[in-house]
Amino acid sequence: MDEALLRGLTPSVLTVLVRRGADFAAAEDAVQDALVEALRVWPADPPRDPKGWLVTVAWRKFLDATRSDAARRRREERVEEEPGPGPAPAVDDTLQLYFLCAHPSLTPSSAVALTLRAVGGLTTRQIAQAYLVPEATMAQRISRAKRTVSAVRFDQPGDVATVLRVLYLVFNEGYSGDVDLAAEAIRLTRRLAAAIDHPEVRGLLALMLLHHARRAGRRGPDGALVPLAEQDRSRWDTASIAEGVAILQAALARDRLGEYQAQAAIAALHADAPTAEETDWVQIVEWYDELVRLTDSPVVRLNRAVAVGEADGPRAGLAALAALDASLPRHTAAAAYLHERDGDLATAARLYAEAARKASNLAEQDYLTRQAARLNARLRRGSGSP
Repeated sequence: MDEALLRGLTPSVLTVLVRRGADFAAAEDAVQDALVEALRVWPADPPRDPKGWLVTVAWRKFLDATRSDAARRRREERVEEEPGPGPAPAVDDTLQLYFLCAHPSLTPSSAVALTLRAVGGLTTRQIAQAYLVPEATMAQRISRAKRTVSAVRFDQPGDVATVLRVLYLVFNEGYSGDVDLAAEAIRLTRRLAAAIDHPEVRGLLALMLLHHARRAGRRGPDGALVPLAEQDRSRWDTASIAEGVAILQAALARDRLGEYQAQAAIAALHADAPTAEETDWVQIVEWYDELVRLTDSPVVRLNRAVAVGEADGPRAGLAALAALDASLPRHTAAAAYLHERDGDLATAARLYAEAARKASNLAEQDYLTRQAARLNARLRRGSGSP
């Protein structure tokens, strides 16, 4: 059973049901029931047309549920015909479904959360981490969004800004989290860039390409996380970097700066430096200043503090960090790094160990634990301990 195939077909099948009049929550339930049926039936009897099979079974599941609910009798009369036999059209509806989920009846944050859950395949926990909120809070937000859209028809797709936010979060989760969705996010953003003349769409595509170009260098031979400054830059994808820079330059020339263009500019400065020591940190701080102006994000302020530490020295970075909420994700790790650069190895070792306990994934936890062990070993050697 190819579970990746099932995941890939889910958005298209969900879109077909929504187009035919199913409310979102009921359509999602019907598709999930069809996927369960596929897992049971396909190993022994694989269909010639997997998408057509899923559409037919999901539609039947929806109709069965509809018929059991007297309040939906009128909708049943409008959509009582099943899809005809034969292969379903080979159309990728994923991007359209992103727009449908960004419905005007939802707040942007709720639309993003719903799309990440229903289309992106992320868990509630992963979405909560992306939003920096408790998992229970995010579960309630997604449930409210489902209830809201269940009462409306999807004839008013949402705006580009909300779709970009969804694609950005899907890419970030695919790039650094538990589910590999980065390539899919790039593919969909390419399609959006081809369909819409919008500088921020191109800014997001450039940002994705520039980050994805460094992916091969992010892990060592043993699978351990390698920080940017220590990565083997010969492993970076120079073609993707060149494409990302060209797309960014064209977007910036439109003089309609947005947060994705600013982030891409920072990524381009990192990619352009032949070595970590030659990175133009002064210009990076300037771009972070633009990002703070555009977003006022606490995470952006934290990243800016680290950049200030590189441009103006670790004590300047620690001063900028001290003005931020210490509960921010990676705040402790940033403090550890800046204290190490300032020569306070004991404080840095303690903070690395503390940051490891707070890490949200195993790779990050392993890296921070190694950093703490490395500094503790240096401290023992320095004190003459065996």
